[in-house]
Amino acid sequence: MVFDLHGEKNMSPIVGILYSAVKENSDRLKLVTDGMSQEEVDYKGPNNEYNSTAQLIKHLTYVDLNWVYRIKGERLPDSLKEQYGPMQDEDGRLPMVKGKALNTLLSEYDGVLTMLKDACTQLTDADLNKVVTFGHEDEKLATIRWGLWHMADHNRYHQAHINQLRKWYQEQSETC
Repeated sequence: MVFDLHGEKNMSPIVGILYSAVKENSDRLKLVTDGMSQEEVDYKGPNNEYNSTAQLIKHLTYVDLNWVYRIKGERLPDSLKEQYGPMQDEDGRLPMVKGKALNTLLSEYDGVLTMLKDACTQLTDADLNKVVTFGHEDEKLATIRWGLWHMADHNRYHQAHINQLRKWYQEQSETC
């Protein structure tokens, strides 16, 4: 098997490659979480002090949804903010998620990726230079190119957390 990034046929070359990096990481997320029980999806690590897999997937979904709307040059509708948000709870942490099925979390994430794919088919490689705001207060600036790369990188970053949670969960299960 040869691993490579191939752009989508209906996307500009660089846009397609960046999209494929996001898509590959979303596919990898499904492999990383495959076979998790509801208890493991909700597990918050030793002493219950970390973000659960459910919280991390919901976070990835909401962050990526925000990037889709930045890429489209549109404001995120309030209905989607209510459905997928908030970004943080009142303590500045990822909002609690408990009892939400892994399939539902991944299906919601897939829906956002479908929106991203549609948005990327509208982009040219030159559009990647467009600067957009991001951050909790829209205080940061980035190009759309960086935003697409960030989506892929951010996903992998939290996959490392999920892998650690899985390791701790397995160790805990073996000692019980």
